Amino acid sequence: MNKLETETLALLKQDSRMSAEKIAKAVGASAAEIKDVIARLEDSGVILGYTTLVDDGAIDRDRVEALIEVRVNPMYGRGFDAIAEDIYRFEQVKSLYLMSGGYDLAVFIEGKNLREVAAFVSEKLSVMDKVLSTATHFILKKYKIGGEITVSASTENKRQPVTP
Repeated sequence: MNKLETETLALLKQDSRMSAEKIAKAVGASAAEIKDVIARLEDSGVILGYTTLVDDGAIDRDRVEALIEVRVNPMYGRGFDAIAEDIYRFEQVKSLYLMSGGYDLAVFIEGKNLREVAAFVSEKLSVMDKVLSTATHFILKKYKIGGEITVSASTENKRQPVTP
């Protein structure tokens, strides 16, 4: 990537709604150049999409999110990629990462409730041939999302103080 692409990408990562004109001003280029850069980054798959960070706690959204640690037996000749592909095709899977350490894959999923998440783990994930074990961790509260502190985390503590 060239310098203009790198700078444009960095600005878009900070604020994906930033206009081409504003980016152009910040990096010393024309808006047309920036539009071309963004189009190239999208076409080449560097920019995968645009998203909005939402604090579900601030809107009282009833969804359950979980991190599932998965240990697998890699497939001969394909390593972890074939198993990862089988897993990331499920619509419940929001993110999937190959990890180092005590487990192989980190799977982030979302469901309507605990029962739906449990069904995903027991009926879809755990029964896969190459899956050796899983450990499910439910996300209870988000303090920071994508580098942004959540509204629900920054509200003042309403707990009663403990007195001796």
